[in-house]
Amino acid sequence: MVENLETTEAHRKVTEHLRAVHEPAFGRPHSIREPQVTSDGERVVVTGAVLDELKGVPRTAVYTVEDGELRPVTTGQGSARGARFSPDGRTLAFLADRRKAGEFQLFLLDAGRFGEARPAPEVPGTVEYAHWSPDGAKVLLGVAGLGADLSGGQGSGTNSAPGAEKPSWFPELDDGSHDGGWRSLWVHTVATGELTRVSPEGLNCWEAGWCGAEQVVAIASDAPGEDEWYIAHLALLDLDGDARKLLGSDVQLALPAGSPDGEWVAVVEAVCSDRGVVAGDLLLVEAATGTVRRVDTDGADVTQLQWLDAERLGYVGLRRLDSVAGIVAGGKVTEVLSAGLSCSAGGFHPQGAFTADGRLLTVQDSYELAPQLVLDGTRLASVAHPGTEFVRSVAGTAEVVTWPAPDGLEIDGILCRPAGDGPFPLVVSIHGGPIWSYQNSWSMRYAWVPLLVQQGYAVLSPNPRGSSGRGQEFAARVVGDMGGADTHDYLSGIDALVERGLVDGSKVGLIGGSYGGFMSSWLVTQDTRFAAAVPVSPVTDWYSQSFTSNIAAWGNRFLDADPEQPGTLAHTRSPVLHASKARTPCLNIAGARDNCTPPGQAREFHQALLAQGVPSVLAIYPEEGHGVRAFPAQLDFLARTLQWFERHMPASPAQ
Repeated sequence: MVENLETTEAHRKVTEHLRAVHEPAFGRPHSIREPQVTSDGERVVVTGAVLDELKGVPRTAVYTVEDGELRPVTTGQGSARGARFSPDGRTLAFLADRRKAGEFQLFLLDAGRFGEARPAPEVPGTVEYAHWSPDGAKVLLGVAGLGADLSGGQGSGTNSAPGAEKPSWFPELDDGSHDGGWRSLWVHTVATGELTRVSPEGLNCWEAGWCGAEQVVAIASDAPGEDEWYIAHLALLDLDGDARKLLGSDVQLALPAGSPDGEWVAVVEAVCSDRGVVAGDLLLVEAATGTVRRVDTDGADVTQLQWLDAERLGYVGLRRLDSVAGIVAGGKVTEVLSAGLSCSAGGFHPQGAFTADGRLLTVQDSYELAPQLVLDGTRLASVAHPGTEFVRSVAGTAEVVTWPAPDGLEIDGILCRPAGDGPFPLVVSIHGGPIWSYQNSWSMRYAWVPLLVQQGYAVLSPNPRGSSGRGQEFAARVVGDMGGADTHDYLSGIDALVERGLVDGSKVGLIGGSYGGFMSSWLVTQDTRFAAAVPVSPVTDWYSQSFTSNIAAWGNRFLDADPEQPGTLAHTRSPVLHASKARTPCLNIAGARDNCTPPGQAREFHQALLAQGVPSVLAIYPEEGHGVRAFPAQLDFLARTLQWFERHMPASPAQ
């Protein structure tokens, strides 16, 4: 019988921990993202995530800074996000779901009138982003139809359940048409209130930006399914709906940004495993001819773009563990930031916003520094509160560690550990992607890291081959080889920490989501050293993944595998087909609404382990997607995780 955790010691510990972290910040932002600044640097806004109680997911609100404090800019109900200043700084555009939760529309707020936003005409669907035209006369809206796919980084599933309530017996229907799930582009003319669709039928626009005042540049595909993003192209559209292909790529294109004069388009080209998790090479494309020029950013993977004017392009990016930023002008690159902390603002990669004179606004944090808003080195505001002080008091310290893989490739990681000399029991926290990377960031982005350190565990967050921040050649090393050489990047890291006396080699566990869930499942079939594992949202059977996932084609491309052909990596790299080699107790976690790595993946591995006599528990959360994000499900998940490690590899709590 599976245990109800509500009366267990693990549940008590997690509840006390989370209340100490969050209760002091109830009703105020506990994290901030999407930093924006006026061209003169006089006004800033951010999106804050707010919990009012440990229930559901955080709501969001737009904040500005007054006297060093974050203040809400509007009094409306629901959530608000995605704020953007007009070019003259006099009007703020933002998105809010005041009419219906989860369905965002455009609102405009004039300077000096915070709290009195006026709604723009509603679009059919939900607005995902808004961009001002260079002349400030129009606002470009990226609109997702209800029922559109969400990426794994967004939690998977769809943005809404379309249609009316159906009887309980009614079947789930799918004819492959993606009705309602298209993404389109609309333009709102501010002076007249006119709303016009500018993308043609049959063109799905994933993201877009202005290219001059009369054209739009977009990442587009001919169909709306999530798998289509991986083969999308760069398109140039005029405002009457005519579109032409500007650039294609063998990998992925993202973050399009046209110059204010319409002459150039900046775009990032990168090998990617998730939409919205992009870090790669900076390309400049001549809008008239399609001529491409690559910009050398000195090894940095670019993660955000912004034109300061027609001659200067700002970028933010990642170089190994460092956040970096620079300005491209006249063929010359000037780097304006290089810091060994995170500027990802709780997202996946560094982000920021430039003023006209080249100053940079970022949200900065580290394992020991709560998120703060910084403009050109000056701290404007922080989310620090008694809860963040509690985290600092129990989370130990973080240090950068490196080690050689068996083939000599140097691998980076961040080791968080309690006070003392060790050796400590170790939990390896494996990131998703695989093309993403850890930085030195607040709580290492996962609540389980400070929680485990508080209980006496060390936590290693590695960046194996395939991770971002080390160029496209390094990222591509995992393509066609997931579960190959990357396996030994993790094992050699554990060996190195054991040899250094920091880790107890008899008490090593694994946790990770998505690709991290795959690798947590895969490693226990390749090495019997592991005392416990918690695969979250895993892929465990690449064959069945090929016929149940909404990103099946991506998986087959990344494995260079054909599931119809016996013996390809779709079969040989599937943990379920190696379950007889496993000896590690596994707690398998999944969300019932996950379309990227469907819950059947966790179930398959669970049943394969039980068939081999290996201890296994399966937990499928009915209201969750890719990962466990909402309370109280997150509390339950963390309690089960802590209990699993304490049962199979106990540690003495840190003092």
